[in-house]
Amino acid sequence: MMTAGIFGLQWAYWTSSLVKTLVVLAIVPTGALIFGYVFLFKVMSFMQSRMGPMEAGPQGSLQLIADGVKFIQKEDIFPDGADRKVFAMAPIVVLLSTFLLFLVIPAGPDLLVADYGTGIFFALAVSSLSVLGVLMAGWSSANKYSLMGSLRAAGQLIAYELPLVLAVVGVVIQAGTLRLSGIVEAQRNSELFGVSLGGLPYIVPQLLGFVIFIIGAQAELNQPPFDMPVAESELVAGYMTEYSGFRFLIFFLSEFATAFAYAAIAATLFLGGWYVPFGPHEGFFGNVFGVGALFAKIMLVAFLIFWVRFSYPRLREDQLQSFAWKFLIPLSLVNIVITAIFKVAF
Repeated sequence: MMTAGIFGLQWAYWTSSLVKTLVVLAIVPTGALIFGYVFLFKVMSFMQSRMGPMEAGPQGSLQLIADGVKFIQKEDIFPDGADRKVFAMAPIVVLLSTFLLFLVIPAGPDLLVADYGTGIFFALAVSSLSVLGVLMAGWSSANKYSLMGSLRAAGQLIAYELPLVLAVVGVVIQAGTLRLSGIVEAQRNSELFGVSLGGLPYIVPQLLGFVIFIIGAQAELNQPPFDMPVAESELVAGYMTEYSGFRFLIFFLSEFATAFAYAAIAATLFLGGWYVPFGPHEGFFGNVFGVGALFAKIMLVAFLIFWVRFSYPRLREDQLQSFAWKFLIPLSLVNIVITAIFKVAF
């Protein structure tokens, strides 16, 4: 765990817990800012043959900071008829779900906040908490568009949580563990048809599972082409319609921080996480190298997610449900069966 092993110091339990909490609290806005600037501003503007924000900071690098300051200054409005307590707590619940995701993601040999034996199960479970915040936001807003958006989000979660979990099952079968650090180690020592290749990322034998996981994550994030819960042409802004100021900012922050977390989980499950065949794998330099390697893989996975976001139009609600139940879930079951057969045979 992320304790004395990194710096050669013996920390008390409360000191270690405080440091871990502060690190995760820093990662959430940092990941959101990186994704927002790199992909929402620069990658999308490049794909659309424009420059994007350029005035606030070098190459527009401070634009999101400026937007954040603007949102904080805006009035915190509560609609007439809204349940004020539930309305106020909804974005906090969504942000808490995002925070908990980062607890089990290993960023290096020793950089892990909590090494749970059921780490990937924990991550998938807490990721589902965000829909509670979305339902709270929609119901408490006293707005029919907000309620419709939140109900769409709940239906979408139920449909795409299944292929997301089933895609992970193939990795778990192959690795033989639910611990994310154990899955990284399994890829470090993996073999292909009984032949050791010095570490084989699971994207090779689990390519189908990787594709299904990315599609499921896209739907969990409510990003195009799965953005029906916030469809501006139908629902204004869905469950976020009545939010303003810093509460709207929290929803925005949670979306991109969750995208960062899902990209990190996908990189850990399918690309070997912090491990690469070359470079240091122990001690201080191993941890620094691991952070860099994991970050590079996160950006690669995120590029795929945002590439789809910027390239495809929104699906209809019936198309979304049919795609999940008629294609993704059967394919994920086929992937599990094939993985099980090869696990027994080799």
